[in-house]
Amino acid sequence: MGLFDAILGRSKPVRPDLDQLFAVPSAALTLQAATGFTPTGRGSVCFAGVEGGGFARLQEDVRELLDADTERGGVPVEFSRDAYGYTWLLATHPADDTAGLVNDLHAVNTMLQDGGFGPHLLCSLIGFRNTEGRALALVYLYKRGTFYPFAPLPGTAEKRDNQLELQVRGALGDDLRVEKDLSRWFPVWGAPGL
Repeated sequence: MGLFDAILGRSKPVRPDLDQLFAVPSAALTLQAATGFTPTGRGSVCFAGVEGGGFARLQEDVRELLDADTERGGVPVEFSRDAYGYTWLLATHPADDTAGLVNDLHAVNTMLQDGGFGPHLLCSLIGFRNTEGRALALVYLYKRGTFYPFAPLPGTAEKRDNQLELQVRGALGDDLRVEKDLSRWFPVWGAPGL
């Protein structure tokens, strides 16, 4: 960063650090101990869709890689589009295989990044539930290299449990790089894996 950037208040954007995803399995243990939320085995990656043969080939390569274990009982990945036109890839593992799920999400992010589609990556999320069936997600912001909790209130139309989100932030502050700017804690209503 140069002198003029400092004077004008400009800052360099944080570079994505996909290896931050590997902290999720241990953070899941902390989350379970602090709040009772356990992993569901479901996670997803969200990216802005791109037209063209190169992206279509890359999407098929991702499907082929993640579906390699379907003959041994693995669940095939699912692609979907949300109401805003974003593409979601949903990966499913046994609930006790958070490390395997994180490996798949990391692989998808890495393949898209290495394929030149990094600017189209938005977020990844890992789903959690408690014994009452309440949903919670840890959302990884690709462009910020940080996580934040997202806790929709059950039975309501697009309302969040801010108290729970702040509780999770406090519990995971030592385990994950939590996004400090609360205005970046975007809702991901109806996200696959939630």
